[in-house]
Amino acid sequence: MRRIISATVQNRGGVLNRITGMLHKRQFNIESISVGTSETEGVSKMTFVVDVGDHQKLEQLTKQLHKQIDVLKVSDITDKAIVARELALIKVKGSGQLRSEVQGIINPFRASIIDVSKDSLTIQVTGKPDKVEALIALLRPYGIKELSRTGVTAFLRGQQPQQIAEMNSFPV
Repeated sequence: MRRIISATVQNRGGVLNRITGMLHKRQFNIESISVGTSETEGVSKMTFVVDVGDHQKLEQLTKQLHKQIDVLKVSDITDKAIVARELALIKVKGSGQLRSEVQGIINPFRASIIDVSKDSLTIQVTGKPDKVEALIALLRPYGIKELSRTGVTAFLRGQQPQQIAEMNSFPV
């Protein structure tokens, strides 16, 4: 089962290596990982997409992450209201007529051409992972020369007005 795990960690050398080493040692498959600084100085946020066998393995994973010295917080955010995005750079074969066809395909995805050469186009797309997958599938027949994806980065959505109303409507 595919899970999205968010971890807040100290921004120190070796943290990523220790965490990925622990996941490797316990045979968890990391499908993607993204790491970057957060709003707090000295703190980074990591987003892992991992494949775990069952809920017991998921619990083991989160407990093991909590044990890491530089880990401040761990959350499985898969089933929560989240904002999740991914970036992909896709280089496709393209010249002349193909360029206008590719432009027509990428427009509904709000993707853009960021580099053009004599025989290729490089496209940038950001969005939910399924949106990125859909565009890649549509571009495959044109010949993908190169593909690079960042992996998912995500966090919980802010409180929505409906959620606030629900919280205030509890019987007294």
